[in-house]
Amino acid sequence: MADFTGIPLLEGLPEAVGARAAPRCRWRHFEAHELIVDYGDESNDVIFIISGQVRVLMSSAYGRHVILNHLDKGDFFGEMSAIDGRSRSASVIALYNSEVCVMPGEVFMEIATTIPAVAKRTMEKLTERVRTINERLAEQAFLTARQRLCAELLRQSRPRAGHPGQRIVSPPPIQEDLANLISSRREVVSRELSALTKDGVIERSRGGLILSDVEELSRRVEEAMGPIRP
Repeated sequence: MADFTGIPLLEGLPEAVGARAAPRCRWRHFEAHELIVDYGDESNDVIFIISGQVRVLMSSAYGRHVILNHLDKGDFFGEMSAIDGRSRSASVIALYNSEVCVMPGEVFMEIATTIPAVAKRTMEKLTERVRTINERLAEQAFLTARQRLCAELLRQSRPRAGHPGQRIVSPPPIQEDLANLISSRREVVSRELSALTKDGVIERSRGGLILSDVEELSRRVEEAMGPIRP
């Protein structure tokens, strides 16, 4: 019988609770670019990412895409349908080969409503996602495409080892993905990345996109709406 090792939300779950829940779950493998759930699906499973990475997105009837989030190992999605019983609010696609644990919505709700630690972690994650959505909505309202790109690069970056004051986005971001994240066009992203490179604010490398002047990137965003936390 599989267990819930590697699922932070369920860490410390009482053994008896885990023993009852695990047989009701399924462990599945998805290939890169395979659809995991589709917008409007009536399923209410909560899906935990054991390995890999997934993309959460919405698509229009005209073929436009908006990337809402990227989720990694240890994260989860689908909790909203489990909570309110409504259809899926977005599509989720595996970015790489991914293994997931599929927990029926009723099992998730049994655990979340009886184990306070799980309920608290779920609320914290929902709050985090609402804050992120609020930030993106504000950026759409107040920032130019150039400023939104700066904000997104800061958000995706992490400290660059051995180079104090610098950050890196690794692997190098795909321009089409950046465009979908900031509600712009690939040509605009390409132009703005070239301008940032020319200004000495970023550097391109095989290992990633280096943010060599983090203060300047932050300043360009803060001019319009205040600090962006990377």
